[in-house]
Amino acid sequence: MPDPTDHKLGKSITHRRYVPYSHAHYAGNLVDGAYTLSLFGDVATDLMIVTDGDEGLFASYSDIQFTAPVRAGDVLEVTATVSRVGRRSRELTFTARVVSRGRPDLGEAAAEVLAEPKLAVSAIGTIVVPPPVATAEA
Repeated sequence: MPDPTDHKLGKSITHRRYVPYSHAHYAGNLVDGAYTLSLFGDVATDLMIVTDGDEGLFASYSDIQFTAPVRAGDVLEVTATVSRVGRRSRELTFTARVVSRGRPDLGEAAAEVLAEPKLAVSAIGTIVVPPPVATAEA
């Protein structure tokens, strides 16, 4: 049974990333969902290094929700939080929020910070880490 007092539980890491126009694949400068899932992998790796001293391996997603578009010119705030700690597995919750957006209607390089970040993608994923290395007592 997982230990609810485990220091890893509730730990989170946040990255911010500008979405370059080279990643737009669809009309309206839309970016495919795989781009955000790649960012989830990056933030999960960072979180596992912090909590477990190992990059871990992404095993699965149990839920992914695409709730708003991600466009080239956006700045995304991507967060991973440890929601369950098993012996070798970690369940993480992920969010990707648009915090600023390009405004090509106002000018070629115009952009604005959104008054309220917009949830674009949420997910639940499982990461597997190697068993802890036994340390010798002196």
